[in-house]
Amino acid sequence: MSTTVSRGLRRPAPAGRAAVRTAAGSLVLAASLALTACTGSTPPPEATETSAAGATSTATRGSTTGSTAAPQAPAASGDIPQLVENLAPSVVTIFTEGGLGSGVVYSEDGLILTNEHVIRGNDRVEVAFADGQRVEGTVRAADPVTDLALVQANRTGLPKPVYQTTLPQVGEGALVLGSPLGFENTATSGIISGLHRSIPGSASNSLSLVDLIQTDAPISPGNSGGAVINMRGEIIGISEAYIPPSAGAVALGFAIPAATAVEVAEELLADGTAEHAYLGLTPGELTAQIAEQLGIDASTGVVVLAVDEDGPAGRAGIRPGDVLESMEGVELASPEKLLAELRNRNPGDTVGFKVKREDQSLDLKADLIDRPTGNTR
Repeated sequence: MSTTVSRGLRRPAPAGRAAVRTAAGSLVLAASLALTACTGSTPPPEATETSAAGATSTATRGSTTGSTAAPQAPAASGDIPQLVENLAPSVVTIFTEGGLGSGVVYSEDGLILTNEHVIRGNDRVEVAFADGQRVEGTVRAADPVTDLALVQANRTGLPKPVYQTTLPQVGEGALVLGSPLGFENTATSGIISGLHRSIPGSASNSLSLVDLIQTDAPISPGNSGGAVINMRGEIIGISEAYIPPSAGAVALGFAIPAATAVEVAEELLADGTAEHAYLGLTPGELTAQIAEQLGIDASTGVVVLAVDEDGPAGRAGIRPGDVLESMEGVELASPEKLLAELRNRNPGDTVGFKVKREDQSLDLKADLIDRPTGNTR
């Protein structure tokens, strides 16, 4: 089934800013998947959003650095206005030459966590805070595999929020803070709709759209890299993508779990890179037509389109045309499921596959390695 997805993502810069690159919102990921960036531009006058202050507001330009945020008032669980007021100083807008997105304070000394696609192609950005100050920022490290990046803002004394590294429960309340359509300091609300979600059709072009949190709190262009928080004011996710109404969706948004974000951020801080298990093959969707062409009796699994002969899959004996039915006992119903399972493995792990090859059923083991530098597949 065809699925259109918009990345919660970087939106084109408002009029007056040099638009050097096209926003990720119009990027086609696959024949069946159009990914729209959550990066933003100035919205039409008739568009309305609820901002952190209860009305649309735009931060004024400032140059002060090193200021300390005012103490936060305690908020009772579920007190949405107080939660928004408390968290707003920890959520920023990131301006690049080609658009804008959002970010979340990661440390008091000015480190900001955001999406890699928000800062892609930029070494320097501008960071706007809820109090109106705007300062220079330098991209410190980025990981395109998980779509996460760190920006060092020229400001200290920032209020670091609590990152909740356990997954939320389906049904609990959720708030999204960011800058959709260029409206800075905007809050939207909903619930957690699902866990461990993968975007159908994304595996051929993006490794980041797997193992996500799903929410019905509205996410729009410009929200990318912003905060998803629970009713205790803890960061539970980083806004990543949404399926737009044009695809027939109603409030389908996705976020990177905070646990993933923290793990990757700490690895990026350590040495500028993040480790990812590498199998060394290109997965594809198994259809009835493909199964017939391959001469196999299988209705589910992941077809292997290509193999790195020097990689783990090649050394394990996996060939193009094989169908991976399961990995370590977990059924592989889609390419995205394979990528999600690999996300939970480490370089050096040995994983077993049940493989269908013509009329044969094989048990093969692959020794995963660290993803080669520059290889995002």
